[in-house]
Amino acid sequence: MTALDGVTFTAPADRITAVLGRNGAGKTTTLDICAGLRPADGGSVRLLGLDPTADGAGLRDRVGVMPQTGGSGAAGIYPSIRPREAVRLFASFYAQPHDTDALLDRLDLASVANTPWRRLSGGEQQRLSLALSLVGRPELVFLDEPTAALDVAGRQTVWALLRDLRDSGTTIVVTTHALDEAQRHADDVVVIDGGRVVAAGTPADLLAARPAERQLTFDAPAGLPIDELAVALPPSATVAEPRPGHYVVTADVDPALVAAVTAWCASRGVLAEQLSTGAGTLEDLFLSLTSKGATA
Repeated sequence: MTALDGVTFTAPADRITAVLGRNGAGKTTTLDICAGLRPADGGSVRLLGLDPTADGAGLRDRVGVMPQTGGSGAAGIYPSIRPREAVRLFASFYAQPHDTDALLDRLDLASVANTPWRRLSGGEQQRLSLALSLVGRPELVFLDEPTAALDVAGRQTVWALLRDLRDSGTTIVVTTHALDEAQRHADDVVVIDGGRVVAAGTPADLLAARPAERQLTFDAPAGLPIDELAVALPPSATVAEPRPGHYVVTADVDPALVAAVTAWCASRGVLAEQLSTGAGTLEDLFLSLTSKGATA
């Protein structure tokens, strides 16, 4: 089975690049190969101008990696070690590490700094894994789903730190299923589907390059009779529900179309929320680019 097939992209320096794709699309395999964690069957990879396999020793102090977590020991951490001990241990491997206490505080881990890893919540374990990938002050860092298992406050904390690191000169490559986060925080995105790159660029450029037809999107209870809505709209209009509760009307968008959609919803006692007539969202683009029927 081929996991990746001719994947080619560049992560520009001092920027956040988000690698997006459905489950099984090849995101984690891509990051593992780029980070030198597994060999590629073909092709070439360059990190900071070096080969991650042949020049691994020369890159070790310059590249940070946060692998996927999700089980005991998944982050390579002893179950009984405490966050402060773990971060200080990892810091001792580097010549100019970040201040360990400041990093713990920045990731809201100071209050649990002396709590054994096995007693941390999933979100705290996730933030500790991130701290270990960053403590060596890497020039380039690969982060696989860094905001998974985090609550809203935790996600905001992580992205604020990543933006600050980018602004100070760190290049960041991150995978995420949170497309709204990628749209807000990533400088560049790479969309992988079926082991291939199907789109790459800034979020704004990718959305601007969508087909000229405009779309009206709105959120409402899932399962509305979209065929009936389509009948109430101009003949050229189409209606889809790409995910439960999210509706996309493709047509020439004008005041009459907006009025028709909202009137139809009102006639059924439905409030059309998050109604937008703009270029759409990164999530809309992602769904249109990736294989139908796969799990997001």
